[in-house]
Amino acid sequence: MSALTQAARTSIGILTMSDPEQGFRGNRANFIDLIESGKPLGAFVFVVTADDLQAGAKRVYGYVYHRDSGVWVRQLLPTPQVIYNRLPNRSDEQLPEVQALISGLLKQKSVRLFNPYFFNKWTLFEWLNRNPATKRFIPATRKLSSPKDLASFLQTHSMVYLKPARGNAGKGIMKLETCTPGRKYWCKLSIQDKKKSLVTNHVNFAKLWTRIKQEIGEEDYIIQQGIELAESSGRPFDLRVLVQKDGAGKWGLTGIGARVAGVKSITTHVPRGGHIDNPENALISSFGARKTPLIMRRVSEAALVIARRIEKASGHRLGEMSLDLGIDRVGRIWFFEANSRPMKFDEPDIRETSLARIIEYSQYLSRPKARLSSIRKRR
Repeated sequence: MSALTQAARTSIGILTMSDPEQGFRGNRANFIDLIESGKPLGAFVFVVTADDLQAGAKRVYGYVYHRDSGVWVRQLLPTPQVIYNRLPNRSDEQLPEVQALISGLLKQKSVRLFNPYFFNKWTLFEWLNRNPATKRFIPATRKLSSPKDLASFLQTHSMVYLKPARGNAGKGIMKLETCTPGRKYWCKLSIQDKKKSLVTNHVNFAKLWTRIKQEIGEEDYIIQQGIELAESSGRPFDLRVLVQKDGAGKWGLTGIGARVAGVKSITTHVPRGGHIDNPENALISSFGARKTPLIMRRVSEAALVIARRIEKASGHRLGEMSLDLGIDRVGRIWFFEANSRPMKFDEPDIRETSLARIIEYSQYLSRPKARLSSIRKRR
């Protein structure tokens, strides 16, 4: 493709990290899907690394995918109009040179970067707790700063989750359940490990805390009220909701999926043993066919309210996020997590729409009038 042809289309750079052997890191299949989705929509999509991208530069080395040969070619290209941030992990994002790059891109007028940072769980709960429209979705949550924090929390909640503030995909999550009086053990601790949980029983708080401290080390954790989730075929499930902005720069629902907890797993994450289910089927198993459409509608409305609140509180331009929402046994909606770098949804209809939304929102950002309005007004 010539530089002239590229210039006639919206150019989108997928931002990732460099790799000394393969050129760049990241989910290449995902990148290829996005590149191919952009072609019929009039977008030229390529991969650019944090090492090659410089704020203010007019040209950049990027990786172009040639579908016929299946080869990636590194070539000099005009700097993209829009940057789609797919930095692989938090440790990459925290590198001083990457922080400087993101900061520089956010100040630019000629390039639009959206979803600049990963979310922090504690910060999310602070933002949502401060707004009456979203506070009702938040389980009781506090920082784990000392053993006293946990001890006092366990006095009012018989089931508690400990979650790393910067974790994802269920890694590092622990579940505590206090036992009824008369039992041999005072508390049961379940630690998520790959596709099952490791369970230990503890006779007192001191022994429990010693075990927990071994797990968390110096990492920041939050304490959260456990919710008795609705079940599908006898296993707890929650809903993964993908919300994205469209070609008019407005938030909309892309799709809802259900994730059912695996056997002996304390989370519903698929990499941790959970499995995918149809959300309507999962809800019908708990609430029946008559109530399910109403719950689905309430979940959609809640997701959009939460997304708008997170974007406004963050102070940054956001274009997509996935939300983990739970439904308890009486049908109440609870917010558990939001991810600014959504993992791929395996549901084909959600996947296809999600790719199109990324392209359409990027095209919206590339228009001069839209750029100006996106600064003045957060949607």
